[in-house]
This record gives sequence, structure tokens and C-alpha cells, in this order.
Amino acid sequence: MAAGRGRRFDPSGALSKLLQMLPAAPGHTVLASAAHHLAAALPTCIVMRDQAPELLAQLGDCDYVHCANADEGMAASLVCGLQHASDADGWVIALGDMPYVQSATIAALALALRRGADIAVPVYQGRRGNPVGFSRRHLPRLLTLRGDQGARGLLQSLPVVEVVVGDPGIHLDIDTVSDIRQSPA
Repeated sequence: MAAGRGRRFDPSGALSKLLQMLPAAPGHTVLASAAHHLAAALPTCIVMRDQAPELLAQLGDCDYVHCANADEGMAASLVCGLQHASDADGWVIALGDMPYVQSATIAALALALRRGADIAVPVYQGRRGNPVGFSRRHLPRLLTLRGDQGARGLLQSLPVVEVVVGDPGIHLDIDTVSDIRQSPA
């Protein structure tokens, strides 16, 4: 999902956090790096608020869908993406502002779903992170989500399979200008 406004990054809206270059990945923007890691592991659909050419150019070969009601919150983007890919057996819900999540982590979550997990989350050094995998079983619940919490409530109330990974990127997102300087340990 890459449909947020990024207000914490730049309240004026002049700078897109998704187009910022990553010091830890020279020549790559936040969105290009996240899209590359996703596409290396799975067929990918990126949910976008804006169809600006400079953003679309970051997606490489990834499919995308425009979310016209993204201002309604993160859940609107999630529902938009799920409706676009509703025939899938499951989904790994990843965020466009998490450029350091490794392809191997995304693949491990998809594997957990194929092996029967209903919800799978990555864990690094004892802490859960993102992205999160959901099986088809949860589609009806996911499609009813509203607001800016995404699927957090489901993660707190339903059984979750924890997938241990060696990926500090599951904890690193870009929300502020100072976050650009962070890099995986």
C-alpha cells in the first residue's frame, strides 16, 4: 500500500516520502525499493493514491490500482487492493514506506500462508513487524475494515502464526525526514 499522504514526513505535502532517495540503497527511492522487494517475491499490486508519472515510474513491472477514496484511511487502501486481487488465495499486505523489508521475508510469509496459516506476521528479535499475510478465510472481515487502523484489530483478536526472520527491515518505516537516514542493522 502506497496511498497515504505522508503528512508526518512533510505536513505541507510538497515532498513525497515515497520519492526520497535512500542513503542505504544509493540510487533507489523509498517506493522503488519497496516495490522491488515485493515483486521479487510475489505477483504484486501496489495501491496508489496518486497516479503521478514520477510515482508510477518507481513501480517497475508491478501492477497498480488507483484508490480514489484513500483519504478515508488506511483501511480504504487495504480494501481497494483486496477488491482488485479478490481471487487470490491470500495476500501479503506490505507498506510502500518500508523499503528495507527483504524479499525473503515476504516469501516466508507467503509460504506460511500456503502451509495453512490464516494470519502470518514476521518477528525479528522478539518483536512483530510488517508486512502481514492473510489467508482468504479473512477476506470478508478485511473487506469490512474502515478508518486508519488497517487490520490491526484482527491481529490483536485472532490467532497469528509468527514467522521468525533475520530482517530488521520489518521494523523500519519512513514516517519523518529523519527516518530517511535509518538503515537496517
